[in-house]
Amino acid sequence: MIYTEFAQFYDDLFDESLYDRWLAYTTDRISNSKKPNNKTKILDLACGTGRLAVKLAESGYQVDGADLSPDMLTLADQRAQQTNSNVMFIQADMRDLSDLDNYDVITCFDDSLNYLINQEDFQKTLNSVSQHLNPGGKFLFDVITPYQVTDIYPGYMYNYRTEDSAFMWTSYEGDFAPAAVEHDLSFFSYNAEKDAYDAYSELHQERAYDHDELMKMLRVGGFRDLKFTTDFGDKPFAKQVKRWFIESTKG
Repeated sequence: MIYTEFAQFYDDLFDESLYDRWLAYTTDRISNSKKPNNKTKILDLACGTGRLAVKLAESGYQVDGADLSPDMLTLADQRAQQTNSNVMFIQADMRDLSDLDNYDVITCFDDSLNYLINQEDFQKTLNSVSQHLNPGGKFLFDVITPYQVTDIYPGYMYNYRTEDSAFMWTSYEGDFAPAAVEHDLSFFSYNAEKDAYDAYSELHQERAYDHDELMKMLRVGGFRDLKFTTDFGDKPFAKQVKRWFIESTKG
């Protein structure tokens, strides 16, 4: 998936408080590290517009951010400059991180891994992450669940409107993979020069993997001490929830 004009809409629409919860989830799970913050190196994978990466940098960590979308990375770099945060943003495909460094922690939130609708690509990503973690390093991520995809999303609609823009989101059951969903995103932005609205649309596809599939792929990727929780780590594992949070350690 490549964001284009949607990048700015995404940044404006997203609930910023969620990034504080992702930040807390991450820092709580690396707080027992023997390294001081300024020696702990973190990669925020699928970093989007850089909100979490900047928050981690402001907390004293060494942080890089990686994303496939140049549009997202442009906004991320602007955010880092505005906050005087020392974050390096890198364009990269999560399935192949061969040009990147090694890290103590790699994060990947906001169901970014669910966009890997081919199980082979999911495994490639886990393998690549493992290869770029230092021994004992942690991979922290979240995914939407089969319950979210099959019971919650089909028929979901969300509309948002301001004086000069509008956004419409509709979700449908997908038939391209097991436990799949399609998100039809349409957005409109007022163009003062034309005195009219520019219209854009994007189709996003996601797939959910069940608990056993995730466990198996993580183990194949060389991860151990697998901990599944919900509600940003505040509640124990359950199947009938929208999102799982997974903490894993490189073996």
